[in-house]
Amino acid sequence: MDLSDVRRARELLESVTETTPMAHSRWLSSRTGQDVFLKAENLQRTGSFKIRGAYVRMSRLTPEERARGVVAASAGNHAQGVALAASLLGIKSTIFMPVGAALPKVAATQSYGADIQFHGTGVTEALVPARAFAETTGAVLIHPFDHEDIIAGQGTVGLEILEQCPDVRTILVPLGGGGLAAGIALLRTERPDLRIIGVQAEDAAAYPASIAAGQPLASDMGVTMADGIAVAQPGDIPFEILHSLLDEVITVSEESLSGALISLLERAKMLVEPAGAAAVAALLERPEAFEGPVVAVLSGGNIDALVLLDVIRHGLAAAGRFLTMRVRIGDRPGELMRLLSDLALMQVNVMTVNHDRSSELLGVRQVDVDIQVATRGPQHRDEVRSRMVDLGYQLL
Repeated sequence: MDLSDVRRARELLESVTETTPMAHSRWLSSRTGQDVFLKAENLQRTGSFKIRGAYVRMSRLTPEERARGVVAASAGNHAQGVALAASLLGIKSTIFMPVGAALPKVAATQSYGADIQFHGTGVTEALVPARAFAETTGAVLIHPFDHEDIIAGQGTVGLEILEQCPDVRTILVPLGGGGLAAGIALLRTERPDLRIIGVQAEDAAAYPASIAAGQPLASDMGVTMADGIAVAQPGDIPFEILHSLLDEVITVSEESLSGALISLLERAKMLVEPAGAAAVAALLERPEAFEGPVVAVLSGGNIDALVLLDVIRHGLAAAGRFLTMRVRIGDRPGELMRLLSDLALMQVNVMTVNHDRSSELLGVRQVDVDIQVATRGPQHRDEVRSRMVDLGYQLL
Protein backbone atom coordinates (compact mmCIF):
# COMPACT_ATOMS: atom_id res chain seq x y z
CA MET A 1 0.00 0.00 0.00
CA ASP A 2 1.01 3.62 -0.57
CA LEU A 3 -0.56 7.08 -0.72
CA SER A 4 -2.13 6.39 -4.12
CA ASP A 5 -4.49 3.96 -2.33
CA VAL A 6 -5.36 6.66 0.19
CA ARG A 7 -5.98 9.26 -2.53
CA ARG A 8 -8.40 6.91 -4.29
CA ALA A 9 -10.17 6.37 -0.99
CA ARG A 10 -10.48 10.11 -0.54
CA GLU A 11 -12.30 10.41 -3.85
CA LEU A 12 -14.88 7.94 -2.56
CA LEU A 13 -15.32 9.93 0.66
CA GLU A 14 -15.57 13.37 -0.93
CA SER A 15 -19.29 13.86 -0.29
CA VAL A 16 -19.56 11.45 2.65
CA THR A 17 -17.19 12.51 5.42
CA GLU A 18 -16.24 15.86 6.90
CA THR A 19 -12.87 17.51 6.44
CA THR A 20 -12.43 17.89 10.17
CA PRO A 21 -10.91 21.10 11.54
CA MET A 22 -7.39 21.52 12.84
CA ALA A 23 -6.92 23.96 15.71
CA HIS A 24 -3.71 25.54 16.93
CA SER A 25 -3.33 24.85 20.65
CA ARG A 26 -1.77 27.80 22.48
CA TRP A 27 -1.64 26.03 25.84
CA LEU A 28 0.08 22.92 24.48
CA SER A 29 2.40 25.02 22.36
CA SER A 30 3.40 26.99 25.44
CA ARG A 31 3.91 23.80 27.45
CA THR A 32 6.05 22.07 24.81
CA GLY A 33 7.89 24.98 23.23
CA GLN A 34 6.68 23.77 19.81
CA ASP A 35 3.69 24.63 17.66
CA VAL A 36 1.01 22.04 18.48
CA PHE A 37 -2.15 21.49 16.45
CA LEU A 38 -5.19 19.34 17.26
CA LYS A 39 -6.77 17.33 14.44
CA ALA A 40 -10.38 17.10 15.59
CA GLU A 41 -11.67 13.75 14.37
CA ASN A 42 -13.99 13.86 17.39
CA LEU A 43 -16.05 16.22 15.20
CA GLN A 44 -16.29 13.69 12.36
CA ARG A 45 -19.65 12.14 11.46
CA THR A 46 -20.55 9.50 14.09
CA GLY A 47 -18.00 11.12 16.41
CA SER A 48 -14.85 9.34 15.20
CA PHE A 49 -12.67 8.52 12.19
CA LYS A 50 -14.26 5.07 11.79
CA ILE A 51 -16.78 6.14 9.13
CA ARG A 52 -13.88 6.78 6.72
CA GLY A 53 -12.64 3.20 6.56
CA ALA A 54 -16.04 1.59 6.89
CA TYR A 55 -17.47 3.49 3.93
CA VAL A 56 -14.48 2.79 1.68
CA ARG A 57 -14.58 -0.92 2.52
CA MET A 58 -18.31 -1.27 1.94
CA SER A 59 -18.48 0.92 -1.16
CA ARG A 60 -16.21 -1.61 -2.89
CA LEU A 61 -18.40 -4.63 -2.18
CA THR A 62 -19.89 -6.36 -5.20
CA PRO A 63 -23.65 -6.17 -5.80
CA GLU A 64 -23.90 -9.78 -4.64
CA GLU A 65 -22.02 -9.01 -1.41
CA ARG A 66 -24.16 -5.95 -0.74
CA ALA A 67 -27.27 -8.03 -1.14
CA ARG A 68 -26.09 -10.38 1.62
CA GLY A 69 -25.55 -7.51 4.06
CA VAL A 70 -22.70 -6.78 6.45
CA VAL A 71 -21.92 -7.70 10.04
CA ALA A 72 -19.52 -6.23 12.60
CA ALA A 73 -18.59 -6.53 16.26
CA SER A 74 -17.99 -3.34 18.19
CA ALA A 75 -18.66 -1.57 21.47
CA GLY A 76 -19.22 1.80 19.86
CA ASN A 77 -17.21 3.75 17.28
CA HIS A 78 -16.79 1.02 14.65
CA ALA A 79 -20.43 0.04 15.16
CA GLN A 80 -21.60 3.56 14.37
CA GLY A 81 -19.27 3.90 11.39
CA VAL A 82 -20.46 0.61 9.86
CA ALA A 83 -24.11 1.37 10.56
CA LEU A 84 -23.98 4.82 8.96
CA ALA A 85 -21.98 3.62 5.95
CA ALA A 86 -24.43 0.77 5.42
CA SER A 87 -27.34 3.18 5.62
CA LEU A 88 -25.77 5.51 3.05
CA LEU A 89 -25.07 2.59 0.69
CA GLY A 90 -28.43 0.87 1.16
CA ILE A 91 -26.91 -2.21 2.79
CA LYS A 92 -28.46 -4.14 5.67
CA SER A 93 -26.18 -4.16 8.72
CA THR A 94 -26.08 -6.33 11.83
CA ILE A 95 -23.88 -5.26 14.73
CA PHE A 96 -22.92 -7.52 17.65
CA MET A 97 -22.27 -5.41 20.73
CA PRO A 98 -21.14 -6.50 24.21
CA VAL A 99 -23.81 -6.81 26.89
CA GLY A 100 -23.70 -3.58 28.85
CA ALA A 101 -22.49 -1.43 25.95
CA ALA A 102 -23.08 2.26 26.64
CA LEU A 103 -26.69 3.16 25.93
CA PRO A 104 -25.89 6.31 23.93
CA LYS A 105 -23.68 4.27 21.58
CA VAL A 106 -26.35 1.59 21.22
CA ALA A 107 -28.99 4.22 20.49
CA ALA A 108 -26.78 5.98 17.94
CA THR A 109 -26.02 2.71 16.15
CA GLN A 110 -29.70 1.83 16.02
CA SER A 111 -30.55 5.30 14.72
CA TYR A 112 -28.45 4.55 11.63
CA GLY A 113 -30.64 1.53 10.92
CA ALA A 114 -28.50 -1.34 12.21
CA ASP A 115 -29.90 -4.50 13.76
CA ILE A 116 -28.27 -4.84 17.18
CA GLN A 117 -27.42 -8.19 18.80
CA PHE A 118 -25.85 -8.43 22.26
CA HIS A 119 -23.28 -11.03 23.25
CA GLY A 120 -20.42 -11.33 25.75
CA THR A 121 -18.73 -8.77 27.92
CA GLY A 122 -16.27 -7.37 25.38
CA VAL A 123 -15.60 -6.98 21.68
CA THR A 124 -13.48 -10.15 21.54
CA GLU A 125 -16.44 -12.21 22.77
CA ALA A 126 -18.89 -10.34 20.53
CA LEU A 127 -16.72 -11.15 17.53
CA VAL A 128 -17.40 -14.90 17.92
CA PRO A 129 -21.12 -14.77 17.04
CA ALA A 130 -20.39 -12.08 14.44
CA ARG A 131 -18.11 -14.51 12.60
CA ALA A 132 -20.67 -17.29 12.97
CA PHE A 133 -23.37 -14.98 11.60
CA ALA A 134 -21.19 -14.20 8.59
CA GLU A 135 -20.62 -17.91 7.91
CA THR A 136 -24.29 -18.92 8.18
CA THR A 137 -25.87 -15.95 6.37
CA GLY A 138 -23.18 -14.93 3.90
CA ALA A 139 -23.02 -11.43 5.38
CA VAL A 140 -19.64 -9.72 4.88
CA LEU A 141 -17.70 -9.26 8.10
CA ILE A 142 -16.39 -5.68 8.28
CA HIS A 143 -13.22 -5.80 10.35
CA PRO A 144 -12.42 -2.64 12.30
CA PHE A 145 -8.78 -2.41 11.15
CA ASP A 146 -7.37 -5.49 9.40
CA HIS A 147 -8.21 -4.73 5.77
CA GLU A 148 -6.49 -2.58 3.13
CA ASP A 149 -9.66 -0.64 2.28
CA ILE A 150 -10.16 0.19 5.97
CA ILE A 151 -6.57 1.42 6.25
CA ALA A 152 -6.84 3.47 3.06
CA GLY A 153 -9.99 5.16 4.35
CA GLN A 154 -8.44 5.98 7.74
CA GLY A 155 -5.36 7.30 5.94
CA THR A 156 -7.40 10.17 4.51
CA VAL A 157 -6.97 11.78 7.94
CA GLY A 158 -3.27 12.02 7.08
CA LEU A 159 -3.91 13.70 3.72
CA GLU A 160 -5.97 16.36 5.48
CA ILE A 161 -3.19 16.88 8.03
CA LEU A 162 -0.67 17.57 5.25
CA GLU A 163 -3.00 20.09 3.65
CA GLN A 164 -3.85 21.85 6.91
CA CYS A 165 -0.29 21.82 8.30
CA PRO A 166 2.14 21.36 5.38
CA ASP A 167 5.27 21.79 7.52
CA VAL A 168 4.23 19.20 10.15
CA ARG A 169 7.19 17.21 11.50
CA THR A 170 5.58 14.93 14.11
CA ILE A 171 2.17 13.26 14.14
CA LEU A 172 0.96 11.63 17.36
CA VAL A 173 -1.87 9.16 16.80
CA PRO A 174 -3.81 6.87 19.18
CA LEU A 175 -2.92 3.24 18.44
CA GLY A 176 -5.23 0.26 18.96
CA GLY A 177 -5.51 -2.37 16.26
CA GLY A 178 -3.51 -0.12 13.97
CA GLY A 179 -5.83 0.92 11.13
CA LEU A 180 -5.67 4.67 11.75
CA ALA A 181 -1.96 4.74 12.57
CA ALA A 182 -1.11 2.59 9.53
CA GLY A 183 -3.14 4.80 7.20
CA ILE A 184 -1.42 7.93 8.49
CA ALA A 185 2.00 6.23 8.45
CA LEU A 186 1.64 5.80 4.68
CA LEU A 187 2.45 9.52 4.49
CA ARG A 188 6.08 8.52 5.01
CA THR A 189 6.17 6.80 1.62
CA GLU A 190 6.31 10.34 0.19
CA ARG A 191 7.39 12.32 3.27
CA PRO A 192 10.20 10.31 4.90
CA ASP A 193 11.06 13.34 7.04
CA LEU A 194 7.86 12.91 9.04
CA ARG A 195 7.86 11.23 12.44
CA ILE A 196 4.75 9.11 13.07
CA ILE A 197 4.36 8.02 16.69
CA GLY A 198 1.67 5.66 17.98
CA VAL A 199 0.31 6.10 21.51
CA GLN A 200 -1.14 3.29 23.61
CA ALA A 201 -2.44 3.00 27.18
CA GLU A 202 0.35 1.47 29.25
CA ASP A 203 -1.97 -1.11 30.82
CA ALA A 204 -3.29 -2.31 27.45
CA ALA A 205 -0.45 -2.06 24.95
CA ALA A 206 -0.01 -4.89 22.45
CA TYR A 207 2.30 -3.16 19.96
CA PRO A 208 5.60 -2.80 21.89
CA ALA A 209 6.01 -6.55 22.39
CA SER A 210 4.79 -7.30 18.87
CA ILE A 211 7.26 -4.89 17.28
CA ALA A 212 10.08 -6.31 19.39
CA ALA A 213 9.14 -9.82 18.20
CA GLY A 214 8.68 -8.76 14.60
CA GLN A 215 5.18 -10.23 14.40
CA PRO A 216 1.71 -9.58 15.88
CA LEU A 217 1.42 -11.13 19.33
CA ALA A 218 -1.58 -11.49 21.60
CA SER A 219 -1.09 -9.59 24.85
CA ASP A 220 -2.88 -9.63 28.16
CA MET A 221 -5.06 -6.56 28.46
CA GLY A 222 -5.25 -4.74 31.76
CA VAL A 223 -8.01 -2.36 32.76
CA THR A 224 -7.93 1.01 31.02
CA MET A 225 -10.36 3.86 30.54
CA ALA A 226 -9.15 4.04 26.90
CA ASP A 227 -11.25 1.09 25.75
CA GLY A 228 -11.22 2.38 22.16
CA ILE A 229 -7.53 1.45 21.79
CA ALA A 230 -7.45 -1.60 24.08
CA VAL A 231 -6.87 -4.22 21.38
CA ALA A 232 -5.19 -7.47 22.44
CA GLN A 233 -3.47 -8.24 19.13
CA PRO A 234 -2.41 -6.00 16.23
CA GLY A 235 -3.94 -6.68 12.85
CA ASP A 236 -1.68 -8.47 10.35
CA ILE A 237 -2.04 -5.86 7.60
CA PRO A 238 -1.60 -2.71 9.73
CA PHE A 239 1.26 -4.36 11.61
CA GLU A 240 3.17 -4.98 8.40
CA ILE A 241 2.87 -1.28 7.52
CA LEU A 242 3.66 0.02 10.98
CA HIS A 243 6.60 -2.29 11.52
CA SER A 244 8.38 -0.55 8.64
CA LEU A 245 6.96 2.99 8.75
CA LEU A 246 6.11 3.79 12.38
CA ASP A 247 8.91 5.62 14.19
CA GLU A 248 7.96 4.76 17.74
CA VAL A 249 5.28 3.43 20.05
CA ILE A 250 4.95 5.09 23.44
CA THR A 251 2.60 4.32 26.30
CA VAL A 252 0.81 6.70 28.66
CA SER A 253 -0.63 6.28 32.14
CA GLU A 254 -4.27 6.37 33.19
CA GLU A 255 -3.55 9.58 35.08
CA SER A 256 -2.22 11.21 31.92
CA LEU A 257 -5.25 10.04 29.90
CA SER A 258 -7.76 11.51 32.34
CA GLY A 259 -5.65 14.63 32.75
CA ALA A 260 -5.54 15.09 28.98
CA LEU A 261 -9.30 14.68 28.70
CA ILE A 262 -9.93 17.31 31.38
CA SER A 263 -7.37 19.69 29.85
CA LEU A 264 -9.00 19.35 26.44
CA LEU A 265 -12.36 20.19 28.02
CA GLU A 266 -11.07 23.16 29.98
CA ARG A 267 -8.48 24.60 27.62
CA ALA A 268 -9.49 23.54 24.09
CA LYS A 269 -13.27 23.25 24.66
CA MET A 270 -13.06 19.79 23.07
CA LEU A 271 -14.99 16.75 24.31
CA VAL A 272 -13.05 13.57 23.55
CA GLU A 273 -13.15 10.00 24.78
CA PRO A 274 -10.12 8.71 26.74
CA ALA A 275 -8.71 6.88 23.70
CA GLY A 276 -9.11 10.06 21.67
CA ALA A 277 -7.02 11.96 24.23
CA ALA A 278 -4.04 9.58 24.06
CA ALA A 279 -1.94 11.81 21.78
CA VAL A 280 -2.41 14.79 24.10
CA ALA A 281 -1.56 12.58 27.08
CA ALA A 282 1.76 11.84 25.39
CA LEU A 283 2.44 15.57 25.05
CA LEU A 284 1.64 16.12 28.73
CA GLU A 285 3.95 13.29 29.81
CA ARG A 286 6.81 14.20 27.44
CA PRO A 287 6.48 17.90 26.63
CA GLU A 288 10.02 18.23 25.25
CA ALA A 289 10.23 14.95 23.32
CA PHE A 290 8.72 15.90 19.96
CA GLU A 291 9.95 18.09 17.13
CA GLY A 292 7.41 20.63 15.97
CA PRO A 293 5.16 21.46 14.40
CA VAL A 294 3.31 18.62 16.13
CA VAL A 295 -0.16 17.37 15.20
CA ALA A 296 -2.06 15.40 17.85
CA VAL A 297 -4.94 13.39 16.42
CA LEU A 298 -8.10 13.47 18.56
CA SER A 299 -9.47 10.21 17.20
CA GLY A 300 -12.94 10.19 18.75
CA GLY A 301 -15.41 11.93 21.01
CA ASN A 302 -17.96 9.26 21.90
CA ILE A 303 -18.11 8.94 25.66
CA ASP A 304 -21.00 7.97 27.91
CA ALA A 305 -21.95 10.74 30.35
CA LEU A 306 -21.58 8.46 33.38
CA VAL A 307 -18.13 7.34 32.23
CA LEU A 308 -17.23 10.98 31.68
CA LEU A 309 -18.10 11.73 35.30
CA ASP A 310 -15.85 8.91 36.50
CA VAL A 311 -12.98 10.02 34.26
CA ILE A 312 -13.30 13.62 35.41
CA ARG A 313 -13.20 12.54 39.07
CA HIS A 314 -10.14 10.41 38.35
CA GLY A 315 -8.42 13.25 36.52
CA LEU A 316 -9.15 15.83 39.19
CA ALA A 317 -7.82 13.51 41.90
CA ALA A 318 -4.67 12.79 39.88
CA ALA A 319 -4.16 16.54 39.36
CA GLY A 320 -4.30 17.21 43.10
CA ARG A 321 -7.63 18.99 42.95
CA PHE A 322 -9.33 16.71 45.48
CA LEU A 323 -8.31 16.18 49.10
CA THR A 324 -9.79 13.40 51.21
CA MET A 325 -9.24 13.50 54.98
CA ARG A 326 -10.37 11.67 58.10
CA VAL A 327 -10.60 14.15 60.98
CA ARG A 328 -11.30 13.18 64.60
CA ILE A 329 -13.37 15.80 66.40
CA GLY A 330 -15.48 16.01 69.54
CA ASP A 331 -19.02 14.64 69.24
CA ARG A 332 -20.58 17.82 70.57
CA PRO A 333 -22.90 20.46 69.12
CA GLY A 334 -21.01 22.99 67.02
CA GLU A 335 -17.85 20.90 66.39
CA LEU A 336 -18.77 19.96 62.83
CA MET A 337 -19.82 23.55 62.15
CA ARG A 338 -16.40 24.75 63.37
CA LEU A 339 -14.64 22.27 61.06
CA LEU A 340 -16.68 23.35 58.05
CA SER A 341 -16.21 27.04 58.84
CA ASP A 342 -12.45 26.62 59.07
CA LEU A 343 -12.46 24.82 55.71
CA ALA A 344 -14.53 27.61 54.18
CA LEU A 345 -11.89 30.13 55.26
CA MET A 346 -9.33 28.05 53.35
CA GLN A 347 -11.34 28.53 50.13
CA VAL A 348 -12.12 24.85 49.56
CA ASN A 349 -15.43 23.41 48.40
CA VAL A 350 -16.78 20.53 50.49
CA MET A 351 -17.84 17.62 48.28
CA THR A 352 -18.85 14.90 50.77
CA VAL A 353 -19.07 14.51 54.55
CA ASN A 354 -19.55 11.24 56.45
CA HIS A 355 -19.67 10.59 60.22
CA ASP A 356 -18.20 7.37 61.62
CA ARG A 357 -19.07 6.59 65.25
CA SER A 358 -18.40 2.84 64.99
CA SER A 359 -14.60 2.67 65.23
CA GLU A 360 -13.28 0.89 68.31
CA LEU A 361 -10.46 3.46 68.41
CA LEU A 362 -12.86 6.30 69.22
CA GLY A 363 -12.97 7.69 72.73
CA VAL A 364 -16.11 8.78 74.54
CA ARG A 365 -17.77 11.72 72.81
CA GLN A 366 -15.55 11.46 69.74
CA VAL A 367 -16.45 11.05 66.07
CA ASP A 368 -14.41 10.53 62.91
CA VAL A 369 -15.42 12.70 59.97
CA ASP A 370 -14.50 11.54 56.47
CA ILE A 371 -14.53 14.63 54.30
CA GLN A 372 -13.64 15.26 50.65
CA VAL A 373 -12.96 18.78 49.43
CA ALA A 374 -12.09 20.31 46.07
CA THR A 375 -8.92 22.40 45.98
CA ARG A 376 -7.24 24.60 43.38
CA GLY A 377 -4.34 22.22 42.84
CA PRO A 378 -1.46 20.41 44.58
CA GLN A 379 -0.05 23.53 46.30
CA HIS A 380 -3.45 24.55 47.67
CA ARG A 381 -4.09 20.96 48.76
CA ASP A 382 -0.84 20.89 50.74
CA GLU A 383 -1.62 24.28 52.27
CA VAL A 384 -5.01 23.04 53.46
CA ARG A 385 -3.51 19.94 55.02
CA SER A 386 -0.83 22.00 56.80
CA ARG A 387 -3.36 24.58 58.02
CA MET A 388 -5.57 21.84 59.48
CA VAL A 389 -2.65 20.62 61.57
CA ASP A 390 -1.84 24.20 62.70
CA LEU A 391 -5.43 24.59 63.88
CA GLY A 392 -5.06 21.53 66.08
CA TYR A 393 -7.17 19.08 64.11
CA GLN A 394 -6.24 15.40 64.43
CA LEU A 395 -5.80 14.06 60.89
CA LEU A 396 -5.89 10.30 60.58
